[in-house]
Amino acid sequence: MDASRIEALGDELYQALRSRTPVAPITEREPGVTIDDAYFISRRLLERRLADGERLVGKKIGVTSKAVQRMLGVYQPDFGYLTDVMRCENGGEMPISSRFIQARAEGELAFVLGRDLRGPGVTEADVLRATEAVAPCFEIVDSRIRDWKIKIEDTIADNASSGMFVLGDARVPPADVDFTFCGMIVEKNGEIISTGCGAAALGSPLTCVAWLANTLGKWGIPLSAGEIVLSGSLVPLEKVEPGDRMRVRIGGVGQAEVTFT
Repeated sequence: MDASRIEALGDELYQALRSRTPVAPITEREPGVTIDDAYFISRRLLERRLADGERLVGKKIGVTSKAVQRMLGVYQPDFGYLTDVMRCENGGEMPISSRFIQARAEGELAFVLGRDLRGPGVTEADVLRATEAVAPCFEIVDSRIRDWKIKIEDTIADNASSGMFVLGDARVPPADVDFTFCGMIVEKNGEIISTGCGAAALGSPLTCVAWLANTLGKWGIPLSAGEIVLSGSLVPLEKVEPGDRMRVRIGGVGQAEVTFT
């Protein structure tokens, strides 16, 4: 795909984000689009957001659990970018009615990096050494692609379908976390709706972060000290609407809460 078309599609997704107006799947209109093309489109979308004054604070990994893969029909992980305006305070209100098109919530572990990680060759042990702390997290995903009719190239181009995120207040040393067996409970309006464990995300959230570091390494992009990395959902996506309140609890880590308005 030539540079002008990549730029045009990135601009289209930027307008969809700002206007909350979904667009037709890119893969339907550009059947030859590649994964590399999609990441270039995503980068153009990010450039437009940074030009508006947003600040890059981290990255997210998507489509890591089999439950989410089956829901979306996408069977490999991807990544997107996090900016400062995407963060909502723990226990706060998230304005999905004014910022989202078709919001869904997922519970996961967030990594706060204390050292840089630069692929290739990053291992799970490297991730442990580079991680300053782990926190409970809700990511609220959204698709600017109409009706969530996405293939892997669509969601990559659309910043891995990212919307906003909430970190719990806890900051736990990574040595204190059982990344394979830590249990997760997700509640919606006071009722338990799903459970999961660390192994749901590619076997371990550590594996997810190592995958991201090595994938970014192919593009010459590091994971930098101070960045937040969302490691992927441990539970199915849950549709949310204004008025819903959700809480995620992760064994040995803590909890995060958010109310949607």
